[in-house]
Amino acid sequence: MDDEAGAPDDRLLSVQLDLHLDRQPISGRLRSERGADERFVGWLGFVEALKRVHDLEGTGANMSERTSSPMPTLVAGGTGKTGRRVAARLAARGVPTRIGSRSVRPPFDWADRTTWRPTLEGMHAAYIAYYPDVAVASSVDAIRDFAELALAAGCRRLVLVSGRGEVGAQRAEEALQASGAEWTIVRCSWFMQNFSENFFAEMLAAGELALPAGDVRAPFVDADDIADVAVAALTEDGHAGRVYELTGPDALTHAEAVEEIGRATGRSLRYVEISVDDFVSALVGLGVPTEEIDLLRYLFTDVLVDANASIAFGVEQALGRAPRTFRDYARAAAATGVWQGTAVGVHTQE
Repeated sequence: MDDEAGAPDDRLLSVQLDLHLDRQPISGRLRSERGADERFVGWLGFVEALKRVHDLEGTGANMSERTSSPMPTLVAGGTGKTGRRVAARLAARGVPTRIGSRSVRPPFDWADRTTWRPTLEGMHAAYIAYYPDVAVASSVDAIRDFAELALAAGCRRLVLVSGRGEVGAQRAEEALQASGAEWTIVRCSWFMQNFSENFFAEMLAAGELALPAGDVRAPFVDADDIADVAVAALTEDGHAGRVYELTGPDALTHAEAVEEIGRATGRSLRYVEISVDDFVSALVGLGVPTEEIDLLRYLFTDVLVDANASIAFGVEQALGRAPRTFRDYARAAAATGVWQGTAVGVHTQE
């Protein structure tokens, strides 16, 4: 019998706390001598991280030695707001990356299921950005069937970008969770880039943003933060089975967001409250596709509600850092000249 079998485990754990006097809860990371590295937010998160480290240590594996070559990764929806950012980050890491888009070869089209299998061949991980939006009813069957094909092709690590407070999106999440894949869900609030990368930019460039947003606050999240979390989930261990709810650090009304953009640009910009019907008419005049108009109507009537205004801590949980502020986003976008009176074409996600 081994004399040391019953000896207490004296391996060291180190805890790093990130203290912000103006923000709660606390966050930090927990490390072990064998290379376990778990981020946490709040004391409950600390306890969960401690349990995960204990489980990993119990395997006897040295986590610092668990290295492998980058997994070939599909970015389904690779030309959209988040997809193109994910693809760029993967490429920068040297990860073999395939863009899922109608405009590449092999082509990928969410509306044409015959394109799914060829695009998945040879892939070991996939980022899933469903078009037109994961909130629409068709997303549930699509995500379920896509996951089934992915697993059959040997593509086991699946990261789904989802929507916060969207019933349809939650059903799609459940379909992925039940698939048997190594899944991660990145559940997002309203994008900051809505103001600079679609038709909102045209309105702001003209000096006025007219929306049916009322005085409801939204914790706008930066698409760059979303991409960073997604890439971590695609390329690193420790994210499988996690739902990361991403927001920015502050909740703003759309009127306050416009004020912040005005300060960043040095321009006098106006927010104008309009009815949903008037908003839809304006979108038709801008040439926005019908399916996108229907989605926006749903978002402004069912998703932009007080229940979705709370701040979440998914960025800290996944990355161990704070999310970008709307002010920093506005300053960076303003420096590109996007709101300086030059018309910007309507951007549609693929």
